[in-house]
Amino acid sequence: MNASPLQPRIGVGGMSIEASNFSPHRSGFEAFNFTKDGVLLSRYTVLTPGHENHDSAVADAAIWVPLVHARSLPGGMVEPQVYEVLKTELMEMIHAQGPFDGFFLDIHGAMTVVGYQDAEADLTGAVREALDEESAKAGTPRTLISATMDLHGNVSADLVGYCDLITCYRMAPHEDEQDTKTRAMTNLIKRLVEGTGAPAKAYVRIPVLLPGEKTSTRLEPAKGIYEAILPIEASAGIVDASIWVGYAWADEPRCYASVVVTGDNAELAATKATELATSYWDARDDFEFVAPAADLGKCLNEALAAGAKRPYVLSDSGDNPTAGGSGDVTWTLTQLVNDPRFGEGGPRTVVASVFDQTAVAACFAAGLGAKIEVSAGALVDQVHSGPVVLRGTVLHLTEGDATSGRVAVVRVGSIEAIITERRKPYHQISDFDAAGLTVTDADIVVVKIGYLEPELFELAADWMLALTPGGVDQDLARLGHKSIERPMFPFDTDMPAPDLTARIFASIPAGA
Repeated sequence: MNASPLQPRIGVGGMSIEASNFSPHRSGFEAFNFTKDGVLLSRYTVLTPGHENHDSAVADAAIWVPLVHARSLPGGMVEPQVYEVLKTELMEMIHAQGPFDGFFLDIHGAMTVVGYQDAEADLTGAVREALDEESAKAGTPRTLISATMDLHGNVSADLVGYCDLITCYRMAPHEDEQDTKTRAMTNLIKRLVEGTGAPAKAYVRIPVLLPGEKTSTRLEPAKGIYEAILPIEASAGIVDASIWVGYAWADEPRCYASVVVTGDNAELAATKATELATSYWDARDDFEFVAPAADLGKCLNEALAAGAKRPYVLSDSGDNPTAGGSGDVTWTLTQLVNDPRFGEGGPRTVVASVFDQTAVAACFAAGLGAKIEVSAGALVDQVHSGPVVLRGTVLHLTEGDATSGRVAVVRVGSIEAIITERRKPYHQISDFDAAGLTVTDADIVVVKIGYLEPELFELAADWMLALTPGGVDQDLARLGHKSIERPMFPFDTDMPAPDLTARIFASIPAGA
């Protein structure tokens, strides 16, 4: 049965992945980590005793009931059987452990599942139905759903309709991930304890689709647009305000930017939602890449120029595994090993990474210091380049970490190429340490990413965004979207101004 309103009973579950339509990779069971029980609750630092972010005012304000959550590194589209297993198990657990006063739904917003349109709305709709069935059977009030999302999610009207509270990150890079989850929990607890029911929601679709690398909140105009959320959120009658940039590497009708403002003053929420949407639309031509951006050739010329600061970091953006790239595109590494400027005596250049279990095994078999010729990469994504042939010396062999598996580093000329057994993003200094490499004294570091995560940003004395091919190509027109709703900026630069009037979803009183 439901708990006392003073300590509501809240279920926790969901599914989270950023999945590119344009990568040949498919995200199967091996890509996902299914968590339950205390392991699931430990995903949230606010609920974790002993963590510096632990807050008893949130942790002890409710009875948190962990059901099941599945999370994956970004990758290609999700295999349908994986989604169906998670969905079925989550529904069974809701029926077995319900009814609930509230439900904390942890999703990303950019989950693309083979054979499905709008997978997050499908999942949320199923959660809504199961929760309503349990409440009806028990004769208890309607369960409130609070969803937490990435700002790179795609938000449809259906998804908004199924949720009662919905919010997303306000920072890119996502330094406020845990703060956002805490905000979603806090808002849910407050509505339940005070008995105020579901607030109204004002929703605006903005026909703009930009990559995250052009919308970092470190820079204007995104910085100012997102800062405008705080005074709106602080207004009387408003619960939350959120802006979603969208996910540019999916190809569904729900791919666009959006705004949702929730509050008990529906008219004010609608006004503020339109204001935020208008500011985003008006700034559409002002969004620029987070760093100087160019094709790889120009980036290399800058990195190799006399007086270039060290380490110079190049973002190999087209195959960013944390945006949905396969992680084994070899195009950039192939260009480098064929460039005579990176021969013996050239600048020490660390390149992360490609995954190829067979290539790693060959390096381990050859042994540390051995001369080797090994073919690596392009096992998943061969669209832009085949396997790269590395003729060099086995420089390092390590056990790596839980994500990468074993790691081999092959030196080819002045290049130190990292090969892993499994897909692995290199975003932290410790990632390189696990490969046996010190990058603080490297001349050039090439890493598959878009905008730099904080540690790489601190590492870089200077950096550029390389506009390279891959499943998350920054040149959206080159990808060939077919299912987005047109007109859409930047695909249709001469499109007329859109109607940004907010659609209002009415409030639902407690007990209704």
